[in-house]
Amino acid sequence: MSGFWIVGCGKMAGAMVAGWRRAGVLGEDVLAVRPSGTPVEGTRVVTAIPASGEPDLVLLGVKPQVLDGIVDELEPRVGPRTTLLSILAGAELASLRRRFPRAATIVRAMPNLPVAVGEGVTALIGERAIGDAMRARFDALGRVHLARDEAEFAAVGGLAGSGPAYVARFVEALARAGAGRGLDPDDAIALALQTVLGTAKLAAATGEPMAALAARVASPKGTTLAGLAVLDEDGALDRLLASTTAAAESCSLELVATARCL
Repeated sequence: MSGFWIVGCGKMAGAMVAGWRRAGVLGEDVLAVRPSGTPVEGTRVVTAIPASGEPDLVLLGVKPQVLDGIVDELEPRVGPRTTLLSILAGAELASLRRRFPRAATIVRAMPNLPVAVGEGVTALIGERAIGDAMRARFDALGRVHLARDEAEFAAVGGLAGSGPAYVARFVEALARAGAGRGLDPDDAIALALQTVLGTAKLAAATGEPMAALAARVASPKGTTLAGLAVLDEDGALDRLLASTTAAAESCSLELVATARCL
């Protein structure tokens, strides 16, 4: 048995599969290991790691906390022709190498949820330079960032990996503010979402700095400027997001420490 095994196909791995399927690059020889047996479109699903075979590529998508629970079953299948691709938060290359000593090479990826629609961000780092085939696999999912080291890899994860959750919270808060001013709640969420989507597309299309884009909207002594003054007062928004990302980083460091323990 060869091909591509996905060991643990939860929300993030599932989003990656959806993105590859959407881009037409998923391939045919894909096996998803899901103890629940829940179907994954575009793959064959089994409930346990196969007892034989050496796949060309293994995507490791289990929760970091259960990594050591599957090593005994998976390690014999990860041989000298297998590339191990891990999306486990906190599991560094060296930690993975200790657990899978025979793997041909190990690559870490940190995608975010929009990879499902081809608009994601994925940080990549490997034991050696990322090859063209691996790069192309993730180019199909959106923007790729090749991290120089694992500290930078973690920083991208804190920004882009967690970022969709923060953006979703912002959209929800903006919509609630609109509903508080009398808008229908359903209309408010649709308007807030389109505002964020349109602003992102405009910024990407023009390459305009964010400060300049904000200035274009905020006319002197106008309503937008009054609102921005609240966000900017004493660096309120910057401090909030700095605290938010610091909390996520603290949790990430705890995962790193756990993964280092054999």
